[in-house]
Amino acid sequence: MKIQKNQVVTLHYKLTEDDASGEMIEQTYGSEPMTFIYGVGMMLPSFEGHLEDKIASDTFSFTLTPEDAYGDYEDEAVVEIPMSNFTTENGEIDRSKLVPGAPLSMQDQHGRSYSGVIQEVKTEGIVVDFNHPMSGHTLHFTGEILEVRPATPSELSHGHVHPGGHDHD
Repeated sequence: MKIQKNQVVTLHYKLTEDDASGEMIEQTYGSEPMTFIYGVGMMLPSFEGHLEDKIASDTFSFTLTPEDAYGDYEDEAVVEIPMSNFTTENGEIDRSKLVPGAPLSMQDQHGRSYSGVIQEVKTEGIVVDFNHPMSGHTLHFTGEILEVRPATPSELSHGHVHPGGHDHD
């Protein structure tokens, strides 16, 4: 069965920076393979495009530029947020979670969520990088397709793969 929209794809991959000999970023070999529903927005479209029409046992090797992956690193996405934004209902600020390297999720006035990483903690505010951790990076993927199967109706309605492909209510 060829990889097409609404197919469940199971694969192993190795992700390195720049090219096949680049620094290892992550891999699934030696652990659970990655499983996703193809063509429903779970993965980068450029990643999926390189897998279309492949079948189980096929291998792959391709490179995604920042433009095809998570975009260029943008200095404007590094912002200082006033410490007053972190005041609790009783007027205090819990600084225990405001440490460099810690993840931070915030919502704007329109309810959109943004995830970032705290870069620096100052007296009057914190500096947060809202760039995707892989922005500005060229990503090289190598791997092997393990299985391709149709997604079940339940998987499609829920938008994710169910263990063993079984339908759940």
